[in-house]
Amino acid sequence: MVGLRKITMTGVALLVALLAAMTAQAEMKIAFVDVDRAVASSEGAQKLLRQLQDEFRTDEDTIKKIQTQAAELLQKMQKDSEVMSDDEKRRVQQEIESLNNDFVYQRQKLQKEVAARQNELFAGTEDKVRRAIEDLVKENDFDMILPRAAALYVGDLYDVTRKVTEKLNAMDQPQ
Repeated sequence: MVGLRKITMTGVALLVALLAAMTAQAEMKIAFVDVDRAVASSEGAQKLLRQLQDEFRTDEDTIKKIQTQAAELLQKMQKDSEVMSDDEKRRVQQEIESLNNDFVYQRQKLQKEVAARQNELFAGTEDKVRRAIEDLVKENDFDMILPRAAALYVGDLYDVTRKVTEKLNAMDQPQ
């Protein structure tokens, strides 16, 4: 009898603790933000991305030209292989390999340059995002803002990504 009473009291205590935790949790104001999407959607990021595209347009055009040349040679070889001499086939294959090597080199070089330039242009973004989130916390009395990736599902009511983007856009406007 004493054992049953002890189990019952323990169960009641756990239930009271659970209800208290649920009540405390109900009062907590939580939001979620997709920081990458907020930054990418901001006007400043869009402007920087257009700047990068303009800056590296000639390099991209060079890579496309190399790719087109290699594709044309490959198509020519497939089409004319029956009438080509072995020496001519070897020469075309070497030319295709050379173009392929040039393509890989140019593409890797461009990727490195773009990454370095993005790092330069987006330096300081973390501070802006932190300030935007802190402003949201103060204005909306949030207890916690978590990264969107921390949840399997987030309803629109709890997703403040758009608000963070709006804050970032406001920070970029001249005062």
